[in-house]
Amino acid sequence: MEFGICVPHYGKPIDVPKILDTVRQAEELGFDSIWVTDHILVPQTLEIIYRDHMLEPLALLSHVAAITRRVKIGTSVIILPYRNPIVVAKMLATIDHLSAGRLIFGAAVGWMEPEFAALGAPFDERGAFSDECLRLMKALWTQEKLSYEGRYFNFSDMQASPRPIQQPHPPIWVGGNSARARRRVAEYGDGWHATAMPLGDLKAGIADVGAKWARRGRTAEPVFSMRIPCAIDGVSQDVLQYPTRPGRDRLAGSLSAIIDRLGTYQELGIRHLALEMSTQSHAATCTSLEAFATHIMPRFKA
Repeated sequence: MEFGICVPHYGKPIDVPKILDTVRQAEELGFDSIWVTDHILVPQTLEIIYRDHMLEPLALLSHVAAITRRVKIGTSVIILPYRNPIVVAKMLATIDHLSAGRLIFGAAVGWMEPEFAALGAPFDERGAFSDECLRLMKALWTQEKLSYEGRYFNFSDMQASPRPIQQPHPPIWVGGNSARARRRVAEYGDGWHATAMPLGDLKAGIADVGAKWARRGRTAEPVFSMRIPCAIDGVSQDVLQYPTRPGRDRLAGSLSAIIDRLGTYQELGIRHLALEMSTQSHAATCTSLEAFATHIMPRFKA
């Protein structure tokens, strides 16, 4: 099993040296990946950790590429309807080059209707729009010269350059916990990036992805990953400074309890976890990373 961390670029006053120190420490401690998170405008009335002091993810990811050498770098997740997919494809291809081919593209449809409205993004059509975004981005990444005719985007005789280093394209991990999201995984993705699902729901979701994958005749195995808050008893401060959305789980408890839960995830087929330790103080985050790397990660490394 592989482990990553979500960059603490939200939820507390911005301190760039401390944010970057967290990134560097995670790589030095042997974590496998570094992840950035996406929100742009959040209603003042919504108590959510992503509302306050949130740096833009793609700009930050480019900087993360520059200060790391080994870890994978990824988006958990880019909300597809918020941006022009042609521009996003170009930015991500650039980041793949800057990172020497270390990018994982996590993408999802989104859920925060007031944010869609503020951005002029199509909330009611977000599923269809996101599907077209993924089709178009894959075309831009795999075809140097192309024409495209879709519902939302149309052009002819254009050149897409540069294409990403990773071929045919960077891994696409589709986020979302719904059945429609899992259909999108099987149709457009290379893996499923779930969010903090309770065990029963996670098990059912993995089975659903597998069934949809098989119905589409896909042969390569899907990657199963999950993003989840993590708090270690006696080490971490409480990670729930803001209310979480209903139906979400977290990885919490003693070292032995966390190891047991990770074993269950591994048995279910989860290959990668993105750990959210970012609502704590910088000192507590660093202490948590060190404890996880020292006492937990070695149990799951070959």
